[in-house]
Amino acid sequence: MLSMKDPPPDFQLPPHNEAALEMLREAKNADSALVLAVGGSALATGAMIPAGLLLFGCAYKPLVRIEKIARLEKLTALLLEEFKSEGIEVFPVLKPTDKNPIDLFIRFPRKTHLFISIRSRGDSQVVYNEKREILQVKKKNKQGLTTWKPCPLVELSDYERWLNKNRELFWMTSKEAIKTPAAKVLILWPPTQADPNHNDHLYTEMGSMRILALRRKGTAFVIQSEEITEFIRAWLARYQ
Repeated sequence: MLSMKDPPPDFQLPPHNEAALEMLREAKNADSALVLAVGGSALATGAMIPAGLLLFGCAYKPLVRIEKIARLEKLTALLLEEFKSEGIEVFPVLKPTDKNPIDLFIRFPRKTHLFISIRSRGDSQVVYNEKREILQVKKKNKQGLTTWKPCPLVELSDYERWLNKNRELFWMTSKEAIKTPAAKVLILWPPTQADPNHNDHLYTEMGSMRILALRRKGTAFVIQSEEITEFIRAWLARYQ
């Protein structure tokens, strides 16, 4: 068990759990036509976008943003329902400098962290090129592969380094930020799927799950969106 000092009385974590979920719902329920019309000046003043999501709003085009917020709202609600009794803290939309946002940073204090990227590439399969250590995308009914840029595996590794540099946001000691076991997870959202024909050595067993574990700047797990709760339960079981 890692030691951690109690935060000062006036310390506040970034928006998380129910507060963050409410912000996501406000953004999702905003007039979609007006959201699509929001320009740079409206984003700058926070029009239609809750304050905590401003950075997220600036990072994506409107249609992509609407889809992203809906996915984040769905997963945040699901995770709180499943793991609230275990002390879960769900932080959507944390924005490292000059990088795409961390979709979900999940924290079980003094036990484990999870960095989650939620991605969709339409009706396609994701392929890991072992020789080049890159992810590639194979579109349905199209020939050839395209390289996935920016690479989600590299982004996940960057997020882990970001936490160490910004641990004060969560009142973490350096020891907790560095030594706490962390999982980096790429969630593929339907209809995107992982190619089922990867080499056997790229898979790992976790509980009853057989999961792609890709080693690029550390290990990142690749799962489908419907597997998230089962994955977290299997991951937590390692540290109970």
